[in-house]
Amino acid sequence: MKPRLREQTVTTWARLVRTETTLIDQVQRALKAAKLPPLGWYDVLLELRRAPGGELRQYEIGAQTLLTKYNLSRLVDRLQREALVERHACAEDGRGNLVRITTAGTELLQRMWPVYGAVLEQQFESRLSADDILALENILKKLG
Repeated sequence: MKPRLREQTVTTWARLVRTETTLIDQVQRALKAAKLPPLGWYDVLLELRRAPGGELRQYEIGAQTLLTKYNLSRLVDRLQREALVERHACAEDGRGNLVRITTAGTELLQRMWPVYGAVLEQQFESRLSADDILALENILKKLG
């Protein structure tokens, strides 16, 4: 059985995907121009900073950032080598790791935000009214 989709549905879906890709690319370019690490670093560090005690189990980071297990493991290894996070065994489950943001990780996050935030302001917030943003938030809640 073939799905019967309205043309508007397909067109809107494609526009949503293209828009997301374009905005992420703009953030990535701005971070690179500022000689800062990629957006994935920011995402992981932000989730850790938001977490109680600044730490999460590694699988929790994956669930919150949508990184694959393999990519997340490599990224956490890199962040650890750069002294931006610390990894230690979980007391409740010796098989799992807890990852904690370091002071250096918090400082990097603070340096990255102005660049990231400027792109969000220029390419997103300045183009939408407060009502538009609320409407978009409500639509995205329905989808997620």
